Amino acid sequence: MAEATAKKPKRAAPWRGRRKVADPKSKSFPIRFTPQQFEQLDATAREAGMSVGAFARAVLLGSPGPRAVRKPPAQKAELARILGELGKIGSNANQTARAFNQHQDSPELRELTEIKSELVIMRNAIMQALGREP
Repeated sequence: MAEATAKKPKRAAPWRGRRKVADPKSKSFPIRFTPQQFEQLDATAREAGMSVGAFARAVLLGSPGPRAVRKPPAQKAELARILGELGKIGSNANQTARAFNQHQDSPELRELTEIKSELVIMRNAIMQALGREP
């Protein structure tokens, strides 16, 4: 019997993985910090929405680089309050739908206005948590 043909090694799909950059980062510059200094650096980088490395490059070189992840800082207390507001709105919408289904009575304008105002409050809180003007 003829010998089986050798299997070709699998090639990764061209769309997978990270994009190549023109100037890959191949050099490192280790810096030592005390735990308190590093916590301060990490907190400042998080407030800026960057990783520690991207933040250091931004401060030292003026640019965090092409792949730097820029995330808006998340304010946990504000987002928890927004989650509570969302629960209130869901409860009000559920109560309104149940009343309509039981009595075939459309919701009052007052109820709809209350739901709308709660949505506006939630939208403004989200915009504030994202650091944008409501």
